[in-house]
Amino acid sequence: MIIRMITRRPYVVMFERRLPAPGGLQVGFLDRLQGALLNARTCFVLSYVSSCTTKLRPSSALSLTLGFMLLALSVSAGAAGVPRFAVDISWPKPLPNQWVLGEIGGIAVDARDHIWVYQRPRSLTDDERGAASDPPSSKCCRPAPPVLEFDAEGNLLSAWGGPGPGFEWPEREHGIFVDANDHVWIAGNAKTDAQVLKFTRDGKFLQQFGRAGRTSGSNSPTDLGRPALAISDIATGELYIADGYGNRRVLVLDAATGAYKRHWGAYGNRPDDTDLGNYDPAAPRAKQFRATVHCVRIAHDGLVYVCDRLNNRIQVFQRDGSFVKEYLLEPKTRHVGSVWDIAFSEDKEQRYMYVADGTNSEIHILLRSTGERLSAFGRSGRQAGQFHWVHGIAADSKGNIYTGEVDSGKRVQKFKRLPD
Repeated sequence: MIIRMITRRPYVVMFERRLPAPGGLQVGFLDRLQGALLNARTCFVLSYVSSCTTKLRPSSALSLTLGFMLLALSVSAGAAGVPRFAVDISWPKPLPNQWVLGEIGGIAVDARDHIWVYQRPRSLTDDERGAASDPPSSKCCRPAPPVLEFDAEGNLLSAWGGPGPGFEWPEREHGIFVDANDHVWIAGNAKTDAQVLKFTRDGKFLQQFGRAGRTSGSNSPTDLGRPALAISDIATGELYIADGYGNRRVLVLDAATGAYKRHWGAYGNRPDDTDLGNYDPAAPRAKQFRATVHCVRIAHDGLVYVCDRLNNRIQVFQRDGSFVKEYLLEPKTRHVGSVWDIAFSEDKEQRYMYVADGTNSEIHILLRSTGERLSAFGRSGRQAGQFHWVHGIAADSKGNIYTGEVDSGKRVQKFKRLPD
């Protein structure tokens, strides 16, 4: 698909859209813009090849120009029935208090379909946080609090987090989960981070598992090693930890007491902290997780999915750590790997699995039962619907997807699920 915008003289804008024949590339994400274009007194013709030229007032031309600059989104064609998505350029709404987001360490959706963003205030550059310097170096902006709660429309509902008495706030925010009991679990992946924290949804501290700066390898029953994510399994009362950037395992604790239950490495083996070196696509599959074990997710059927990021694979286990199967994804990927985070589709069977791939800047759509890659969307870029190091992903009960980016991406995006 091509969206072309050409300004030939002041306030004259032409939009052209080239579409393949029906049944090819999906363009549902453009429908959302039709009303806005009509309100701007342009014309918008839905046809195989369409173009429109109109005179606009300066303010309208500017708004329209900016809108289309943010809409160069390419969506891969998929088989019939494969989920399709449209980027929502209005989500989230502007933050108050001159707040700005840093890198997105994690993103989650709770039982109310509220979206939780776990961001890194300390990742902002001096010029991005100019209003917070002393004296201020610019009119804007200020770091937002680390934890922010939004509704599905993008309204900010609450914000909290940061160091406090009685707990060790992570040096580098990484991974957030909100369980069915409204407990908020957070982790961190700085070199000294070796703890998981538990809060109420309004930010009251409840519990800490592990201690900052205390780690003793992947077979320790008590010490963590730069955990990437902790999720609680309400059905069993257990806490599953993707442990992590330092350790190379899945660790299971009692979610109430923190008592050790079990742990495992790749293929359900006892983990080994030997440095495996750089990933080589031509080499035999590694028998151990490479750092990082970047996510752990539990599907409705009880299967446990683990992101072995640098090995470009998803490994699937029973809750007891018994190995079931593995899926390779973009196995030629080097750099920092292809499997960054996982979310499941909203149907009861969770037929589809969505995988955030930070290196290739895509969201992959997989058939959960087989790992078959059906489709993908996104590419590297700064415009709406594109990604720079897409780091986290979550899905709500309506099938919408939410993503967060790290490095210089520093943003969250919403992708609305389109009708089949």
